[in-house]
Parts: sequence; C-alpha cells; structure tokens
Amino acid sequence: METPTSSGDVRTWNVLCHATALAGFFVPWAGHILGPLIVWLAKRGDSPEIDEHGKESLNFQISMLIYNVIAGVLCLVLVGFIILAILHILNLVLVIVASIQASEGKFYRYPITIRLIK
Repeated sequence: METPTSSGDVRTWNVLCHATALAGFFVPWAGHILGPLIVWLAKRGDSPEIDEHGKESLNFQISMLIYNVIAGVLCLVLVGFIILAILHILNLVLVIVASIQASEGKFYRYPITIRLIK
C-alpha cells in the first residue's frame, strides 16, 4: 500500500472523501455511501486527515439516508415529497461546500449530522 507523500496527495484524497458521495445521484440509495466508504477504507491508514474527512463524510451520508427514509414514510401524508426535495438539494450543496473546503486544506463539519462513526 502506497502512502501519500505530499500534502497535495492528502488534500486530493480529502476532497475525494466528500466528492465521491455525488455518485449517489447516479447510483441511487447505495451510491452516496459507497463512494466515501471505499475511499475511507482504502486510505484511512495513510493519514489522520483522510481518516477524519472520511468519517465526517460517511456520518453525513448515513444521516442523510436516515432522514430520507423518514421523509419517504412521510410521503404517505404528502409532506415527505417536499422534505425529500429539500434533503436532495441540501445533500448536493453541502457535499460541494465540503469538497471545496477540503481542496483548500480545511476541515468541514456537516450540519445536522449524527456522528455514528467516531
């Protein structure tokens, strides 16, 4: 296993921890979680920064999955459709913000995140 040797390599992997969640827009349900999970599992041992970014991204995507399931149930009373739309837009915007922050070498804490992975 090759470890990143420069801060640029680490920064690239940090960005990928967040940006790969966008795969969920092409692979429904699992894509949002699989992308960050694969990057995190593959690279978490290379750098504490990559480990932190990966955990933060995964926690956010797991939280969003939980919120989407709840909104799906609320679709039975119609309000869930609005909540689902808001959640999808929020997910897209926050993943882009986190990716930009990571590319600038900053750590981004997602709001409304249940931190299951410590």
